[in-house]
Amino acid sequence: MKPAPFRYVAAHSLEEAVAALAEGGEDAKPLAGGQSLVPALNLRLLRPELLVDLNRAGLGGIERKNGTIRVGATTRQAELQRSPHVHPLVREALPFVGHVATRNRGTVGGSVAHADGAAELPLCLVALGGEVVTEGPAGRRTLAAEDLFVTHYTTTLQPAELLVETLWPAPDTAERTAFEELALRAGDYALSMVAVVVRPDGDAVRGARVVVGAVTERPTVLTAVGSLLDGNELSDELIRGAGALAATLVDPPGGIHASSAYLRHLTGVLVERALARVR
Repeated sequence: MKPAPFRYVAAHSLEEAVAALAEGGEDAKPLAGGQSLVPALNLRLLRPELLVDLNRAGLGGIERKNGTIRVGATTRQAELQRSPHVHPLVREALPFVGHVATRNRGTVGGSVAHADGAAELPLCLVALGGEVVTEGPAGRRTLAAEDLFVTHYTTTLQPAELLVETLWPAPDTAERTAFEELALRAGDYALSMVAVVVRPDGDAVRGARVVVGAVTERPTVLTAVGSLLDGNELSDELIRGAGALAATLVDPPGGIHASSAYLRHLTGVLVERALARVR
């Protein structure tokens, strides 16, 4: 199939893009890398009357400043993967994002704003305590990544509001991170994925964050698991306990590829694997 007819605007500035989206209203969609949008258009799952191309709007680039990595919305995923500034957790997760060809076109901002519950970059952004910068008719605002995601493909972005930057903490040598994912085939959607961030404190760990995705509707911080870990040494027994607890905190629907019970068990296993790597 081919897309339904639509009007096309190539925005040459952020202001022009926001104005075009505001004028188009609910029938307008922004176009960045197109790796999610174009298939939906071809299948006619989406029928926007207007597409606003952001690729000439000056929204790309990666900059490290004051302990923060600012990544422009139209920065390609492959560019982030090659960047010397990329956080180790993100570098580990990026090879799981689609395929080489899709990472060459897919954008960082597009992946985050698309809010797929099985997407790796939103998971990492939440795990690292990152932020997003948005701009729309009401002006610019910065919000925590956790406050952006509502459920599958749904965010707190307002009409005509664009995600213009993602803000990632710079790599910290005192921090340990790990990413784990299982999919049926390379490049497929994850059945379950886990990101772990801890800060060693002698033999113990502090500030532990365990975040899961694919088995939840959005990147989900397992606060109870973090509380179990904080201030304790990552012994084999504690790691097994954390995995078992994680499995009880998710309730994914089963499908043709895996039952709900399997996905819960898998999540626990991935949590254990990630924690074993950061101790």
